Amino acid sequence: MYLEKFNLKGRTAVVTGGGQGIGFSCAQALGEAGARVVVADMMPDRVQNAVQQLQKLGITAEGEKLDVTDSTGVAALAERLDRSGGVQALVNNAGVAKSDVRAEDTSDEHWRFHMSVNLDGVFWCCREFGRRMLARKQGAIVNIGSMSGFIVNKPQEQAFYNASKAGVHHLTRSLAAEWADRGVRVNAVAPTYIETPLTKFGMEDAELAKVWLEMTPMGRVGQPEEIASVVLFLASDASSLMTGSIVLADGGYCCW
Repeated sequence: MYLEKFNLKGRTAVVTGGGQGIGFSCAQALGEAGARVVVADMMPDRVQNAVQQLQKLGITAEGEKLDVTDSTGVAALAERLDRSGGVQALVNNAGVAKSDVRAEDTSDEHWRFHMSVNLDGVFWCCREFGRRMLARKQGAIVNIGSMSGFIVNKPQEQAFYNASKAGVHHLTRSLAAEWADRGVRVNAVAPTYIETPLTKFGMEDAELAKVWLEMTPMGRVGQPEEIASVVLFLASDASSLMTGSIVLADGGYCCW
């Protein structure tokens, strides 16, 4: 009874930024649960490599080039997939973090870059895929937020990133409240530092890495598959009573 709730057979799942890191692990987790996976990423080589790896694992996977900051492109992909059976699960994972820039030194371009990808892109995808899920009265959306939406990281300065992820969290709650009675659930995962290309700059900096680990009760960074496991839960019927939840997966970071 309970394991069956994680079964995604017959469903299509889209993962933005699915070409590497957390996104790729999410695609694998959803695919292993039986979903047809669409890897959506703006880097064609990443898309091709990810799809090949997933297919070697026996997962039904296909790729799409997608820039989440292009609302027209997002709408076109949502419509195209809707004509082939629709999308039942969406993971908004695409994100950027060019940290260690003081607030007073943050240019307009730097601010807009993070907001455009991390917040606008999430909304464009939620809006376009969400309206089609609403029409079918079925769907689960999982946004990748961050513990940075709850706390202020140190020692690196990144007000722009923190603000974008706090926005993702409240957008998640807002959409969940609007769509709860129409069959679409919207939740988010808020990870700690995860060992991916995005955090490589920090792990290679002795000062940053020391502080990051000291402030984490578990004393380690997370792995992409540890976030993917939570995403699978939120995308499946196992979390059928959950919407508007922001699930911290932070190694205890926010406890202190």
